[in-house]
Amino acid sequence: MAERPAGHVCDEAALQRLARGLAPSIRTPLVVYLHGELGAGKTTLARALIQALGHAGRVKSPTYGLLEHYELPSLRVLHLDLYRIGDPGELEFLGIPDLLDDRTLLLVEWPERGGDQLPAADLSIHLEHAGRVRSLAFDAHSESGRGLLQILAELIK
Repeated sequence: MAERPAGHVCDEAALQRLARGLAPSIRTPLVVYLHGELGAGKTTLARALIQALGHAGRVKSPTYGLLEHYELPSLRVLHLDLYRIGDPGELEFLGIPDLLDDRTLLLVEWPERGGDQLPAADLSIHLEHAGRVRSLAFDAHSESGRGLLQILAELIK
């Protein structure tokens, strides 16, 4: 496992800046897990990243529908939120393996609820409440993830 850089993000605007800084380095296929309790900023970060990648419209939270699709010129983003599932087996009907290809970025909120039904992460982003700020930490699980880890380390300096 690669080094785990951590930093503090003060507010929503800072999460958006982080996403804008990360977006140009995204190379698919890529799986990113977003960890954190309710209100930690997972959806805010995912929304900002999707918009930074070029989606001009509204980015809905997938909390109720589980999965949102965004077709962009150079990639497809699948945004999955597993907060409301009770069993990983519930993911089978989504057909996630069939949706993944070389153009896909998969962002997964609450990945721990997906068990073995999810593809392995390239990068994990951990968000935690730290008073008025959010504490961020990152783990790389592949060569792609390690490349993004270096970018993230620079962005949070």
